[in-house]
Amino acid sequence: MARLPRLTVTGYPHHIILRGNNRQDIFRGTADYQRMLDLLFEHSRAHKVDIHAYVLMGNHLHLLLTPQEDQGLPKMMQAVGRSYVQVFNKVHARSGTLWEGRYRSTLIQTDRYLLACMTYIDLNPVRAQMVARPEDYPWSSYGHYAGLRADRLITPHALCWSLGNTPFAREAAYAELVRAGISADQQGALTNATLSGWALGDEHFVAALQAQTERRLFKTKAGRPYSRGYKPVPN
Repeated sequence: MARLPRLTVTGYPHHIILRGNNRQDIFRGTADYQRMLDLLFEHSRAHKVDIHAYVLMGNHLHLLLTPQEDQGLPKMMQAVGRSYVQVFNKVHARSGTLWEGRYRSTLIQTDRYLLACMTYIDLNPVRAQMVARPEDYPWSSYGHYAGLRADRLITPHALCWSLGNTPFAREAAYAELVRAGISADQQGALTNATLSGWALGDEHFVAALQAQTERRLFKTKAGRPYSRGYKPVPN
């Protein structure tokens, strides 16, 4: 079966996963992590992509972002991926591919999944038992939202303003949100949608989005061919 093209729609938040080939490390030291952050900053600005949240893990990374122009997201990811590999191979005296094929992505419904996705991303190091608390991990967006540091890479999504009327209130609310975590169902939905490339949201959201693109946004039931009038199974 032919692989579906990636789903990218301007103005909507997208969750991205990029993995190392065969789960190999893509970061071997502080300089590698910092280089990735610098490239993300440079190319997100160049291609008009707002990065809302991120985490750099040993062998993969997560991004939550919104492209503001057509082709901005794929152009940014291509530029970052190529530039990073060139320097990584030179510095570490290696050759060949570093990435596990193309990046994985899903488009998410803002009001239903954006804050959950941010929490999912910032809790990655805790779930992996790399740290006990998200604030102990330096390579994520948590510190920015919890008021521990200012991160030039981050452009907060407008929904974040709903967390409180002052910066202190928003920081405290976000820290509490992360402490509470997300449900297993939310975590599974975010992971599965991103790895499969389906849009993530309720039936009305997916149906409205489907009207804007010919690219199929959801998995049909077994034996049921896709048609533009077919309704998705709610997430």
